[in-house]
Amino acid sequence: MVIPSAKSCALAILALSSCLLQAQRKQGSPIDALPPNIEILTHFGERADFSPDNQRVAFMDKSFGDAFVLDLKTRVIRCLTCNVPGAAFLRVMHLSNGDYILIGPERFTDIHISRGRDNELWYLSQKPGSKPIKLGVHMIEGAAISKHSMLISYSQSHEDFPDLPEHYSRLMVGEVDLSGSAPKVINEKKVYESSTADCSIEAQDFYDNDQKMTFTCYEPHGLASAMGIDMATGAVTNFSKAPGTYNECEGIFPDGEHAAIEGDRQVEQYDNKHGSQYIDIYKLKLDGTGKDFVRMTHFNDYEGWKASNPVISTDGKLMAFQVARSSDPAGVGYGLLLYHF
Repeated sequence: MVIPSAKSCALAILALSSCLLQAQRKQGSPIDALPPNIEILTHFGERADFSPDNQRVAFMDKSFGDAFVLDLKTRVIRCLTCNVPGAAFLRVMHLSNGDYILIGPERFTDIHISRGRDNELWYLSQKPGSKPIKLGVHMIEGAAISKHSMLISYSQSHEDFPDLPEHYSRLMVGEVDLSGSAPKVINEKKVYESSTADCSIEAQDFYDNDQKMTFTCYEPHGLASAMGIDMATGAVTNFSKAPGTYNECEGIFPDGEHAAIEGDRQVEQYDNKHGSQYIDIYKLKLDGTGKDFVRMTHFNDYEGWKASNPVISTDGKLMAFQVARSSDPAGVGYGLLLYHF
């Protein structure tokens, strides 16, 4: 018979205590326990975007699907692209004049090719019955679109431009020009670039009178940092300053001093597994310290759920976001919610 040593017994007790102290996520759905300041807006859809006057919310019914718009006063929902056979768009966003930018491929091939190589920008007039028009710009993921001007920013990489180096990505800025016979993007310029896999860039939001922009650096092992760039000086700031965690920029608050962040820091109380599948929504002060994080949703406290893709109204009174499942790819949602500040 082997008698365990005092040291091995102590280690075993310590390990058991750690397991007992680790919090367990709740069962059920966060939708069934919403706080009074959060209401259900739709029972389907994803990737919301407020109109500049905060009267409407545009959104996608699904990834590689149709774009819709909801009137916040009447709650009437109207399809924007149902006149396009086989529509395969990924995002819809408002331009400052009330028209729309669509993002997606001309046709669906497969998830990887259609989200990468074939992803491009489209213009859609707000006039009923209008059809999307290609802008001739290929890009990856999402775009930053000004609520005050026709300024737009987007990212490009080896995925959509195979001639670029494999791990290279760049942040581009241009203007949507509607003065000619066809819409186009003019005055394109590169404002930032990354040459390594340590930072794959995605544009997010303009702020400070369009002089600055938030963006995300996607990092190895499924992690990310919330970043910002001063386009006049080229200075770049890591706002989240939380290595080893996931921090993705999303909506910007109208004061330009705070951003909504998809973050995973709450996992420290659970299994400490980090990544985009374990996110909730946080408010981050853009002071460069990375210390002022305030948690706004608690969906990931429920097993298998997360909250994602927040956007802030230009008056700062509302946040729209989506309910999502932890197991699904980024951007997939099962309905929109309104957060009242």
